[in-house]
Amino acid sequence: MDWLTGVLILFLGLMASIALHELGHFSFAKLFGVRTTQFMVGFGPTLWSRTKGETEYGIKWIPLGGYIRMIGMLPPRRGDRPGQVRQVSTGPWQGLIESARGAALEEVRPGDENRVFYAKPWWQKLIIMFAGPAMNLVLAVLFFAILLMGIGTPTPQPVIGSVAKCAIPAGQETTECPANYTPTPAAQARLQAGDRFVSYDGRKISSYEQLQELIRDSGGRTVPVVVERDGRTLHLSIAVTRNQMYDLKDPDKIVNVGFLGITPLQERERQGPVAVAEYMGELTAHTAGALVRLPQRMVGVWQAAFGGEERDPNGPIGVVGVSRLGGEIAASESPVVEKLAMFIALLGSVNLAVALFNLIPLLPLDGGHMAGALLEALKKAVARLLGRPDPGYVDVAKALPVTYVMAAVLIVMGGLLIYADLVNPIKFSG
Repeated sequence: MDWLTGVLILFLGLMASIALHELGHFSFAKLFGVRTTQFMVGFGPTLWSRTKGETEYGIKWIPLGGYIRMIGMLPPRRGDRPGQVRQVSTGPWQGLIESARGAALEEVRPGDENRVFYAKPWWQKLIIMFAGPAMNLVLAVLFFAILLMGIGTPTPQPVIGSVAKCAIPAGQETTECPANYTPTPAAQARLQAGDRFVSYDGRKISSYEQLQELIRDSGGRTVPVVVERDGRTLHLSIAVTRNQMYDLKDPDKIVNVGFLGITPLQERERQGPVAVAEYMGELTAHTAGALVRLPQRMVGVWQAAFGGEERDPNGPIGVVGVSRLGGEIAASESPVVEKLAMFIALLGSVNLAVALFNLIPLLPLDGGHMAGALLEALKKAVARLLGRPDPGYVDVAKALPVTYVMAAVLIVMGGLLIYADLVNPIKFSG
């Protein structure tokens, strides 16, 4: 039951995110007077709909996307009779279907000639198309603000979480102590979980980062240590050994440093707005890099789906996979606050990925229409500088041949992700 609840929570969260993405497009389309005939969550056959004013609002049977239909997103082709424009919608999946059909024609009603999308000023078209990804960006910031400022992030404390029995060099595959192992300095000094460091080598301790640096710099020496245990203050002398550890500044580098043999206790600490901004900057750069490497990562998904290889936990994942993760999180034995934090982090990460993916400047993605609007602005600016006539709107439909290729790629990638999420899903490791 917990598993099913988690699946539904993540699934409904994703559907709400999709609906809000389309609401971003819809709101500015209405504001700028573009006739919008449909607002749909999902695609395929209609499950439920209701018409209010000139717009049909509804839910489709296939819950893998959403779209709004604005009249005249693509301008008329040469040879089309007056009053006809090509039909296309926002939303990559619906756009792919309509592109594959060759962008069927639809009628422009009398009086709506100035309400078609392609005839609007370039800046209005840019805002309308950017509003969808912008909504996902806002949601991502909101989710991570709740996570970092409201719940807090796990932060190592100068308190012992556990004591290691023996020293295992970094990079060594085994985690088992050898038969005749030498106890770690912490074990020899009988340090215990819950001990809080008051001072180390005569220095008052205020954070785990400070303690970690002091330990690493004290290899081969006996240092005085003061810890607090159950309200009592203990004064100890500990002979610190050396061990091969990963470098703090370069995780790929192994260094020989002082070693005590403790793991810090992790406690959630609430962060401020600056931390949220910094985290969003780092995560955005990481997600953008992952999108650039997406074709390469899809090879790994293929090998996991058909070759039985282990699925990369940081690799691409689809709606099915995210929903399954939600079920595993809900069914885990983690504390409620940890489950809530993981749900929020997942939804925030998905919204950020959806926003950046839609900004790719290729049709049928939002970025393709945005690129057309920016090209139109550039052509108009050049024409003004050279004293030439207004060149008019840019026909983004000229990029449809590229769109067909993009359509085929996205359909294959989407189908592969769904299959991989079913047969070899990414599993919750918390």
